[in-house]
Amino acid sequence: MAKTIISKMGKRVRLVLIDLSGTLHIEDEPTPGAVDALKRLQQSSLSLRFVTNTTKESRARLHGRLTKIGFTVQPEDILSSLWAARELVERRGLRPLLLLDAQAEEDFTGLGASGEDEADSVLVGLAPDKFNYKELNTAFRVLNKGGPLIAIHQGRYYKRSDGLALGPGPFVKGLEYATNVKPEVVGKPSELFFRTALGGVPADEAVMIGDDVRDDIDGAQQVGIRGYLVQTGKYRPGDETTINPTPHSVVPSFAEAVEKILAEAAAS
Repeated sequence: MAKTIISKMGKRVRLVLIDLSGTLHIEDEPTPGAVDALKRLQQSSLSLRFVTNTTKESRARLHGRLTKIGFTVQPEDILSSLWAARELVERRGLRPLLLLDAQAEEDFTGLGASGEDEADSVLVGLAPDKFNYKELNTAFRVLNKGGPLIAIHQGRYYKRSDGLALGPGPFVKGLEYATNVKPEVVGKPSELFFRTALGGVPADEAVMIGDDVRDDIDGAQQVGIRGYLVQTGKYRPGDETTINPTPHSVVPSFAEAVEKILAEAAAS
């Protein structure tokens, strides 16, 4: 059973939700102190779950990347919006046009449409090679037949080693504007995604550590999970003032977020 922590606000913490890209790592580099900090958190007996909107890699490839750069993570502890989207597609029996990176398509083997005529929906993730006029126009035509637009997430941008880069959100919004089809958002910040991540743990007994003030922090706090905003990854100065309520805590890095959580444990 996970150890219970009583915070300074009198709230117990049993579960820590952890974002990946921008929080634990940026591409193939861990954020400062993250590997050791995660080990300390894992040794605390708290329940951990990794929640990510990463859509360029299948869960297997994502697990492989994390292992390669020094993290010890169990694949079943990773809840990705990509995997949640697969479950939605299977549950509803859809044959979507896949606007996904080739590596991410591994999670949709046998589920995607073979072409425009077979497609009954459009599924959009982060797919730079497919965000071109030809592919987007095909998606436009499929949506005009009445099919749903499923957005794995609507992230506006993300952090790469060479700087910020556009996420899938702008392209989802472009398809919505052109077709008047409102997207169904699967990943963060949707309430369903966070409720699934909680796995039955009360929201006020969980915290979320992430670098995206909207998708990670605001999404979590809207369902009652306290948010720890880290100043790595896509964080930009002033982000914490753009949501209401503001983050429970703003910290320089994942390592320092862990320090704060464990300090509360020691004081309880």
